[in-house]
Amino acid sequence: MTSAPDFLARYDSMSCAAAHEVIGTYSTSFSLATKLLSKTVRTDVRNLYAMVRIADEIVDGTAIAAGISDVASLLDDYEAQILSAPQQRFHTDPVVHAYALTARRCEFSNGHIRAFFASMRRDLEHAKLSASELDTYIYGSAEVIGLLCLNIFLVGHDVAPRERREMEQGAQALGAAFQKINFLRDIHEDFEVLGREYFPGVSPEHFTDAQKAQLVAEIRAELATARAVMGMLPMEARVGVVAATDLFSQLTDQIDETPARELARRRISVPQYKKLAIAARALPTAKKMSR
Repeated sequence: MTSAPDFLARYDSMSCAAAHEVIGTYSTSFSLATKLLSKTVRTDVRNLYAMVRIADEIVDGTAIAAGISDVASLLDDYEAQILSAPQQRFHTDPVVHAYALTARRCEFSNGHIRAFFASMRRDLEHAKLSASELDTYIYGSAEVIGLLCLNIFLVGHDVAPRERREMEQGAQALGAAFQKINFLRDIHEDFEVLGREYFPGVSPEHFTDAQKAQLVAEIRAELATARAVMGMLPMEARVGVVAATDLFSQLTDQIDETPARELARRRISVPQYKKLAIAARALPTAKKMSR
């Protein structure tokens, strides 16, 4: 007698594959770094990224391009769907289904999810941010993503509270650095297309080399904070985190070398051959970090 197919397992697999397609489409650098994670960790990180990417698309113009006038309500509905997703074993949306698998397994905090959506909601206001507002925005848009990734990395690992706090500080610093790097890469589009000015007093028309140097210094300090605790991460996560960090460090170097006026006109990227070289160095670098 032929056994019945495991319909739910097949649907789970399809949903995770759909999440993989999202990250492959929107972030080639991050997708490359995730290939260096262990299979389970890689799947969970991609499932989280896909959910975050959909929220980004809602607020970054895709919903408007589709003719949706009440984008705020659409974002509210998506937030409610994501917050309730872990309580339901089947979802008709594959990305939500994949996210729910990961959120249950890794015990995501609803507080972190709400902080993320609060920052996404702020993007709909098209307003300039003050220094304190920027800190709050970055916490929700990037630092909590670092904390959620840390949840993924530490599943099945017993970690002392002190070590957990150190790793959380590193995760938040890395998330903040990645966000600031992306702000600098996208300064023209954010300001001219989306009407956003994230860094107080920094716009394409009024972006100086001195302002850029200060931001680069902040980014490098945050990357250093993150690197200081990477040796505490399980190896199945550490190699991918090292690769992502080195990719963004390369971007930081290129930002540093590019005049502010030019940076405000074009989006820089890391050449593919450099990305592959960075990925190749990640394993030996990660092994040297053991603590």
